[in-house]
Amino acid sequence: MSDRWPTRLDPPSVTGTIRKEPEDFQVEEIPAYLPAGQGSHLFLHVEKRNRTTDEVVRALAKYLRIKTGQIGCAGLKDRAALTRQWLSIPAEAREGLDKFRLEGATILRSDLHTNKLKTGHLKGNRFHIRIRDLETNGGDEIARRCAALAEKGVPNYFGPQRFGRDGQNEAAGRELLAGGKGRHDKRTLRLLLSAVQSGLFNDVLALRLSRGLFNQAIEGDLLIKADTGGRFLCEDPEREQPRMDAREIHPSGPIFGPKMKAARGEPGNMERDVLRDSGLTEAAFRKFPKLTRGTRRPIRLMPEGLSVEPQGNSVLLSFSLVAGGYATSVIRELIIS
Repeated sequence: MSDRWPTRLDPPSVTGTIRKEPEDFQVEEIPAYLPAGQGSHLFLHVEKRNRTTDEVVRALAKYLRIKTGQIGCAGLKDRAALTRQWLSIPAEAREGLDKFRLEGATILRSDLHTNKLKTGHLKGNRFHIRIRDLETNGGDEIARRCAALAEKGVPNYFGPQRFGRDGQNEAAGRELLAGGKGRHDKRTLRLLLSAVQSGLFNDVLALRLSRGLFNQAIEGDLLIKADTGGRFLCEDPEREQPRMDAREIHPSGPIFGPKMKAARGEPGNMERDVLRDSGLTEAAFRKFPKLTRGTRRPIRLMPEGLSVEPQGNSVLLSFSLVAGGYATSVIRELIIS
């Protein structure tokens, strides 16, 4: 990930390798709910290896003779991994589903539900990641760093897959927002504009880190409740800091757009400074109001159940992240990859 976004801990000194095999990077979706056993939609629990979610969706749509838009999913999963996630299809289209075949993809289970699965309908993801080719005592250093992350959290950066190869998506999105022209379908346009929003969020988070304010409640912060996602203005930092320390609430950063509520005080000044330095304005995001609505995102990510299991010259990491959290944000705190 870009050097413009620093780690919370001192830069790692241990080198390691991830994703030598798809099984080295395993992701299990934690659903927001399980299928009810009745309804007009069929939920499919799918395991895939070296396949993108889009590839599986397209193959299913072609086989079932339905549109890709009729297939629902809660989130996209990496190609270079072994992943398990839920998809949904119209129940009326399931005829012959038992004969569906796609190399690298298997339907593990199916059951009926009352609604289509939509983006964001998940609690999070559980990861099992093997780091290979560690030097002597590398596992001890990783364990030490994991303990620090479990206590104080991880910067909730958007991961490199958000920005495209060499940041091309972000660059193209900035050009569009600055008034450039280009012909893109709605999906691609959303991808490019989202990359800009994500980069600016990361920039605000990096600035906050550089000022030593990552784990500090500040007057003017828009704080987010960890359990419900509810947001409120920080008016008394001394009162809110114990809740911050208990991981009950997190500071938030900006996903710029016309619907975003800006922070106040020092946090608000940091957001405005980053936007100004980018050469963009708030008005630029109003050019695409349906694609860049704007919101808030926690700047702090708390890995749950973080464990390190040494295995020779490798370690097996296990942890869970809330929806929207990137495992790469954890890994980059641990090793040079």
